Amino acid sequence: MQLTSQRITLSPFDETDKALFIEFFMCPETMEHIYAPFTYAEAVAAFDIKSQPWTIKSNSWLSLSISSVESGEKLGHIGLKIINHEAKIAEIGYMIKQSAQGKGFAAEALNLVKDYGFEALQLNKLTATCSVQNTGSFKLLEKLGFIREGCLQQNSIIDNRYVDDYVYGLCK
Repeated sequence: MQLTSQRITLSPFDETDKALFIEFFMCPETMEHIYAPFTYAEAVAAFDIKSQPWTIKSNSWLSLSISSVESGEKLGHIGLKIINHEAKIAEIGYMIKQSAQGKGFAAEALNLVKDYGFEALQLNKLTATCSVQNTGSFKLLEKLGFIREGCLQQNSIIDNRYVDDYVYGLCK
């Protein structure tokens, strides 16, 4: 499975995605709004889990690499996890490396995954959760039509501090 736009290609994780994944999950700046940074061993273990084969019946993430069509450069990753198979609801999440942020790559990737989810997978709803401090992420979701459905007080712990999260949804 591969999804492509004019500038990017999304493909399931393989070993060529491991280095960037580990870099993301160990970087304090990248992880600021997501989790406490991982150790190397934790990042490797997380990659091994996220790179497992995926089917529509999976309870795990469909993890996709975001690559530049022009250069082949790895720009980040995006994923989808069906959280309610009966109601056809999936959660989405994404990370873009610093040098690729603000250039529309995340929007393109999210649009590709959104279309794939609604059309190919016949999902009814996509959801996303992000820290109220993660302005870039929630502005992107809003730009692409996701509706802020609520604010969950002290919903996550990041670096030993409680964080409020926004919850977004987009129905087919």
